[in-house]
Amino acid sequence: MHHCHQCEAEVRFERRVGRAHECSACSSPLHCCLNCRFHEPTAHNECREVGTELVRDRAAGNFCDAFEFRQGVAQSGGSSEVEEAREKLAGLFKI
Repeated sequence: MHHCHQCEAEVRFERRVGRAHECSACSSPLHCCLNCRFHEPTAHNECREVGTELVRDRAAGNFCDAFEFRQGVAQSGGSSEVEEAREKLAGLFKI
């Protein structure tokens, strides 16, 4: 079962999701890094697929050929913990 990364609404599609496809509930692009099964915030380029191009806005629609829609609902806890740790580390070096 597929879900939108933004609103977690169930997404159904007949064919492969393209760059122009949007979530019917919130209008977020569906063909984006945050909906891809290869998206991993701790990996190089935040992607587990080798050789992919850098995508700066992970929530924006893109043309990545490696895109495969992830199964299930996005895990939101992991990346916020990483960002919180980075903020704490940066705070140690502020004067």
